[in-house]
Amino acid sequence: MQRAMRLLETVAGHEYGAPAKQLARETGLALPTTYHLLRTLVHEGYLRRDKGLFFLGAAAERLSSSGARQKRRSTVVDALAQWRDVLGVPVYYAVYREGEIEVMCVSDSPGAPAVEEWADFRETGHAHAIGQCLLSQLDEEARRDHLDRYPVQPLTPYTVRDNHSLLRRLERIRRMEPVTERQEYALGAVCAAIPLTLGTTAATMAISLPAHQADRLLPAVRQLQAEIGVLLGSLALCISM
Repeated sequence: MQRAMRLLETVAGHEYGAPAKQLARETGLALPTTYHLLRTLVHEGYLRRDKGLFFLGAAAERLSSSGARQKRRSTVVDALAQWRDVLGVPVYYAVYREGEIEVMCVSDSPGAPAVEEWADFRETGHAHAIGQCLLSQLDEEARRDHLDRYPVQPLTPYTVRDNHSLLRRLERIRRMEPVTERQEYALGAVCAAIPLTLGTTAATMAISLPAHQADRLLPAVRQLQAEIGVLLGSLALCISM
């Protein structure tokens, strides 16, 4: 296993491929051993051979892609944890993908717990700041398509009453302004979400607080927005996950 991994690493260092003899020399392996391992790795799809040169194969590229995704996700998780600790609030990251609201990551703590998902976030986007922020970034046709599939339903006495009222609210949301909701999804909780610009992907980061701390909501989300602005360049690729 170690020798095979050494060969893979060595091949990865040759963008234009390398012959078996060169790979044996660079890895310090005997030539017969090198040939045997190369044949096995080609057979399994981790390498491919072209005109006597060896290149990384599809299986190795899939591993590399998966590793890169895991690294990007780790970067986002670390950033959310940092903001959670600085602000003292739970932090959420979500995207709108293929017609669905997807909460990708939540960072909370015992002292700052996240809002319990008592009703599916995907189906109740009209009632929480995450969903409203994502829907506000869509065009009118996409919004109406979403509401055709997930129509407005009252969750609390504060929830918007119908699709028409929600669409009017979404139209009034100004670009790059935080979106807030107060006890519309869950009694006793207030939330705010910030739109993120990720090419054509609608994305958001959000926070929540107990309703009795509602006065902290806007200062905290403004601080989060400033923090994200500082790091957005380096996170832009990562948060696409």
